[in-house]
Amino acid sequence: MNLKQESNTPIYIQIAEWIENEIIADQLLENGKVFSQYQLAEMFNINPATAGKGLAILLENGILYKKRGLGMFVQEGSKELILSKRHNEKLSNLAKEIVEEAKRLFVSDSELIELIKKIQREG
Repeated sequence: MNLKQESNTPIYIQIAEWIENEIIADQLLENGKVFSQYQLAEMFNINPATAGKGLAILLENGILYKKRGLGMFVQEGSKELILSKRHNEKLSNLAKEIVEEAKRLFVSDSELIELIKKIQREG
């Protein structure tokens, strides 16, 4: 993954999201060791403190846990937690944006639902 330096999203948030994506994709498994802040810094050519901040967010949110002297590991149930969080936050926000835009374009609820069904069939 390439971090988007020009993005409005801070690099440490992008790091946290990248790790979450790796967990969702089963590239990082429950109770599996996660990259250290120094490994992440080297991988993405960023400051180790920035990488550490991304890890700290995941630690605070219960996605990762720390084993003293060994590093950070993926918490059991973290994949479900991430999926639930994203469903509640991201998907809800996207749905609100779509509904608002549909209203501005005078698209009826039934038309919008049919459009969504069509996209699902094609996807």
